[in-house]
Amino acid sequence: MSFFKKVYTIEEALAKLQKYCSYQDRCHNEVEHKLAEMRMIPEAKNKIIMSLIEQDFLNEERFALAYVRGKFTIKKWGKTRLKAELKKRNISTYLIKIALKQISDEDYIATFEEIANKKVNSIKANSILLKKKKLADYLFYKGWESSMIYQKVNQVFQDQKTN
Repeated sequence: MSFFKKVYTIEEALAKLQKYCSYQDRCHNEVEHKLAEMRMIPEAKNKIIMSLIEQDFLNEERFALAYVRGKFTIKKWGKTRLKAELKKRNISTYLIKIALKQISDEDYIATFEEIANKKVNSIKANSILLKKKKLADYLFYKGWESSMIYQKVNQVFQDQKTN
C-alpha cells in the first residue's frame, strides 16, 4: 500500500474532471471536493473550475434542473427535501426556484397522492394513532409540505373511521 497519493498536473486534473462531469451533471461543490481529494492548490483549482465552466462541463443551472427532475421522478421527493438538498450543495435560491418550477402542480399532487396511498396500504400497525404517525413521518422524510401531509393524514384516517 502506497502512502503517497498521485500528484496531478493541471492538464491531468482537468482531463479527469472533464470525464467526471461528462458522466453526470455535477455542482461546483462536488467538483471542489474532488479537487480537494486530488490535493490541488487553490490557484490550480480556480483555473480548472473556470476551464470546466467555459467548456460547459460545469453548469449549476443544468445540474439543478437535472437533480430536481431525477429525484422527483425516481425517488418521489417533495419540494421541501429538494430545496434542502440543493441548498446543501450551495445552489443559489434563484436556481432552486427555476429548478422547482419545472414540476407541474398536477404532477406534484398526483405523485404525492400516489406515494401517500401506497404507504397507507403498507403500514402494519394496530392503532390509528401509530398509523397516522408512520404515514406523517414517511412523508416528512420524503420532503413533502406539512400542510399537505396533515391534510392527507386526516383525510385518510377520517375515511377509515367511516368505513
